[in-house]
Amino acid sequence: MARFQILACAALALGAAASAQQAKPISRVDYLKVIDGHFATADTNHDGYLSKAELVAQQGRDVETVRANINKQLTEKFNQLDTNHDGKLSLQEFLANVGTIKSGENADQTLARLDANHDGRISAAEFHDSEAAKFNRVDANHDGVVTPQEQQPAGRK
Repeated sequence: MARFQILACAALALGAAASAQQAKPISRVDYLKVIDGHFATADTNHDGYLSKAELVAQQGRDVETVRANINKQLTEKFNQLDTNHDGKLSLQEFLANVGTIKSGENADQTLARLDANHDGRISAAEFHDSEAAKFNRVDANHDGVVTPQEQQPAGRK
């Protein structure tokens, strides 16, 4: 039971820290403050432990908080899209806000990047070697497996 409480508390704290610090660096001190604060909030009887009932109650509060935030964001987006403010979203209003779709690079850029022998064509080997090199850069420990932890830093480059 104690292990369940520790794991559940850690999961709650990590979720709270992640949602509170979306894509921003966080110091260890600040992270631990968030964890301690979340534990204190969940420990409603202030006995220094989280019971199953306290965990269930906190999870319910967390779900409601997330639901309220999502509803707020969706309402704001709807109001932004509803340009004539009639409380209805027409197809024209919706489509007017769809972003343009662009490729990350044009064909000349792709050819220049992948055509290793500069013959104006990309061979299967050139394509394969380029993609294998990407994999190798992400596979930080070179064990032939890219884990989610290895993917995260690579996605930020």
